[in-house]
Amino acid sequence: MSTQPRSRAPGRPRNQEADAAILDAALELLIERGVEATSIEQVARRAGVTRATVYRRFPDKTRLMIATIEAAYGDPPATPEIRDVEHLLAGWAHVLANPRHRRLLRRLYGALEDCPELTRAYQRASGESRDRTRREVLERARTRGMLPPGTDPDVLLDLLTGAVWQHLAARPDTSTVGETEQFLRAVLHQAGYRPDAVQQQPVDDGQ
Repeated sequence: MSTQPRSRAPGRPRNQEADAAILDAALELLIERGVEATSIEQVARRAGVTRATVYRRFPDKTRLMIATIEAAYGDPPATPEIRDVEHLLAGWAHVLANPRHRRLLRRLYGALEDCPELTRAYQRASGESRDRTRREVLERARTRGMLPPGTDPDVLLDLLTGAVWQHLAARPDTSTVGETEQFLRAVLHQAGYRPDAVQQQPVDDGQ
């Protein structure tokens, strides 16, 4: 192992306090006003930094919004590790049971119409890979016999996503993790999900 000191990358070091202040301010404004009504100038003012400080980190509003959304959910990996359907349900239930996350999700739903470029950029950055992982989880469940043989993972994922938006619109923000998971589980149950129905492998009788 080398004992030489590490060389520092050229340029001024990033100020982590400024980074956090910018993302916190952007999240507050996003929840309060929505994507369209949030500007980099407002974020800079709320964070107590200059616009140049924001622009050095985020060259445009779209990249700032994506970083803000990711930070709000703990910067999850673009390709998450989801063990099975139960793990998927638990993760979604924890997000939906958080009042601040619910308000953020409702603002993002409005951005589908107001700021389609943000939706497209977010999908390219991480949404597509996360959906691919979720589809693979549903495919494995189908193979194991937990879902009907004719289940289309794409359609089922759309059904679950729609259920999430329905929960945000119709259920109170005081919903607990258990209540939220029960709701999502009921949707999957209607689609034929049976967690205990593991498919039995055919027995070779040697004939």
